Amino acid sequence: QVQLVESGGGLVQAGGSLRLSCAASGRPFSRYTMGWFRQAPGKEREFVARIGCRGDISYSDSVKGRFTISRENAKNTVYLQMNSLKPEDTALYYCAATDGEFILVAINSWGRGTQVTVSS
Repeated sequence: QVQLVESGGGLVQAGGSLRLSCAASGRPFSRYTMGWFRQAPGKEREFVARIGCRGDISYSDSVKGRFTISRENAKNTVYLQMNSLKPEDTALYYCAATDGEFILVAINSWGRGTQVTVSS
């Protein structure tokens, strides 16, 4: 497994931007598909974005066109640039890693989460 530590969350007004980072340690980072889930109070954890070992990317429909995921293998870090934030983006954002399919049941490692709060 890899160990994951998120940073970069905070409070921002609607329309603003934040950049989340996730630093990984342990197993070779470049072999993992990395990405982000989020969970709002009273809701299930949901997929946000993923980036594969070869740089293939996918997003949830709710963030497509506003969020950008990237990875820097030399720094063992994955990023989530979030623009045009909306109040409905408010959630605890979790970094995740898998050596399989990027779905909840197949995630090998989770970070502890970083809070993003968007005020209207």
